[in-house]
Amino acid sequence: MKKLIALAGAACAMVGLALAAPSATAHHSFAMFDRSHTTTVRGTVREFQWSNPHAYIQLMAKDAQGRDVEWSLEMGAPMYLYARGWRPRTLRPGMEVSVDLYPLRSGEPGGVVVTVSDASGKEIGTNE
Repeated sequence: MKKLIALAGAACAMVGLALAAPSATAHHSFAMFDRSHTTTVRGTVREFQWSNPHAYIQLMAKDAQGRDVEWSLEMGAPMYLYARGWRPRTLRPGMEVSVDLYPLRSGEPGGVVVTVSDASGKEIGTNE
């Protein structure tokens, strides 16, 4: 009887792992970004999202007509950012930054971050 209960418990654990595996391994391609050139966007941090599987910067920048446009900028996973000196409070709402990025192919205001510099021009996250 003890063996039967142990086998049932192991079977339940295996089913639980199998159901969790697809979400743990799901990931998207970087094909949505145009990595053939970089774009620089200057603006004010609205929010810095320190989240898995990717961190994000929500950046308010002016368009050619002077209107506010929100850019959603994808970064790497927090564990990789942390290794480069980033922390959850490295960017705070209201900070002025300049971001070099690979833009979205769609032309929408977004992209994947290459580098971030503060208002003085010092690159953030270089671990110097």
